[in-house]
Amino acid sequence: MMSRQLLTLSLTLVAVFGATGTLWGAGEEIYQVEQGFKLVPALIMLASLVLYLGVGFLSKVSTPSGYWVAGQGIGKYGNGAAIASDWMSAASFMGVAGLLYLRGWFGLGYIIGWTGGYVLLLCLLATQLRRFGKFTIPEFLGDRYDCHSVRLIAAVVTVLIAITYATAQFKGIGLICGWIFGMSYQASVFFAAGVVLTYMLISGMTGVTRNQQIQYVVLISAFLVPLWILIEKAGGTGLLPQFEYGGILSGLMDGRVSAAAGGQLSGDQLMEATKVFLPWGSGGNIYHFIALVFTLMIGTAGLPHILIRFYTVKNEDVARKSVLWGLFFIGLLYWSSPVYAVMGKFWNPLGGKEVADVIILSAPERAGLGNAFLGYLAAGALAAGISTVAGLLVAGASAVAHDWYATVFKPDCTDRQALFVGRIFTAVLCIIIILTALNPPALIAQMVAMAFAIAGNTIFPACVLAIWYSKANRYGALAGMIFGLAMTLIAMAGWVMRIPIFGDNGLLPATSSSLVVAPLAFLINIVVSNLTQDRVSEESRLRMDNILRKLHNFPGHEAEPPARPAPSSASAPPAV
Repeated sequence: MMSRQLLTLSLTLVAVFGATGTLWGAGEEIYQVEQGFKLVPALIMLASLVLYLGVGFLSKVSTPSGYWVAGQGIGKYGNGAAIASDWMSAASFMGVAGLLYLRGWFGLGYIIGWTGGYVLLLCLLATQLRRFGKFTIPEFLGDRYDCHSVRLIAAVVTVLIAITYATAQFKGIGLICGWIFGMSYQASVFFAAGVVLTYMLISGMTGVTRNQQIQYVVLISAFLVPLWILIEKAGGTGLLPQFEYGGILSGLMDGRVSAAAGGQLSGDQLMEATKVFLPWGSGGNIYHFIALVFTLMIGTAGLPHILIRFYTVKNEDVARKSVLWGLFFIGLLYWSSPVYAVMGKFWNPLGGKEVADVIILSAPERAGLGNAFLGYLAAGALAAGISTVAGLLVAGASAVAHDWYATVFKPDCTDRQALFVGRIFTAVLCIIIILTALNPPALIAQMVAMAFAIAGNTIFPACVLAIWYSKANRYGALAGMIFGLAMTLIAMAGWVMRIPIFGDNGLLPATSSSLVVAPLAFLINIVVSNLTQDRVSEESRLRMDNILRKLHNFPGHEAEPPARPAPSSASAPPAV
């Protein structure tokens, strides 16, 4: 009964906020694609949404384990597909092709960094996190450092990452829904939010995981199938677009484009269309390229909604193998993103920033693929955005319900109360994200990169040292995380205010700040931890040692960490 009331309340709130926009207004210039209601794509889209809602309803749960970590019963293939679906957001599905279209050679840094991050996950974190075996990353850090303050700061970071990352997803979802239904951008965002909230509030991580497995099949097939037709229409054989597009790119560099775009470019137009495919042709330099790759790599390995996936599997062996399967599934899409960028240049060589985020729709539309193909492609893009938003909402809501409410503020609460708070904050967090997404500050992939910078400068150093540096303690963790978070937020604010040092070509870009900030966060954690060794009590030291032994499967660790006193107890460790 409580769940139904909460569901009704949340959807009512979404509807109320949605009423502030024009629900069926004319298309906006940001779309750069044909506007108006499209029947066939709309039917395909609605069918997929009904499927996701049905899976969510059939997967409804009533326990914290089911809501937060899917009962820890997901296998390697299923978790690999869920990782890939969780990962391949609107930033991957739409944003990477858009960045390659807009920035060409430099945009490859996004593909290298995002895939490389999974190697770090496999080597440094996946097995140990599964051995720890509980619910959330803030819980892991709070227990390892034996400190509620570390837990709370990690929870704050998780919420900030969820807001930043999901804002980018809702921008992509809004663009897709607006193209299909002829709705305004604002109305599209609210429409998608209602769908996500409905099955999220019902099913939790169990339904999210099952939906993500289905959504992977939808999004990868929707991404790959149109490429065969696109490449054939551009003059290729259509056998394997990922190998054939080089010939199209060579012709493009000589000015050969589609007949719809004039057939031949020359002079300034040719230079404008082709400069992005040359090293540093669209700006940047080797420093900014390395900074971007480094930030995305360690950010990938620090994202709470990705790390939490290792808690959903059966054991640490499955955790390792699911990373490999996830990387394989992700690679299928990233291998194909440059093809869409080149096809975009072939069919629309002079489109600018406005067309970049919808190039995967604009190019097929200009090539005349037909509404059925375009509708399925749009359904794949929607699946990518919704699956990631759902994972982010789980991570953000669990940070509040499990790590703030049920662990620190009211440790004696019942499972029913914890789930109620989790569902309430899921709705609240979604509303905050909607309001932010109504006026997005950057391209989709750029906003996502900022979320990665937050994770790479805070969660990643704290997790790596928690696992691999036995002297790391609460004081070092707090100092490192606070420094990393403060510097990242300063860089993001500087980006919005257009301060040169934080811009694309500055020393500390908001999208690439980890090359400078993360090593300093590591160093601060190590130095402060060593300087404060004598401030750690023997009881706390024993608890931390027990966690370390469990993480590395060393003999002597207890089956469960020693019971912690309630936060109000006089014997509780200090919340420094």
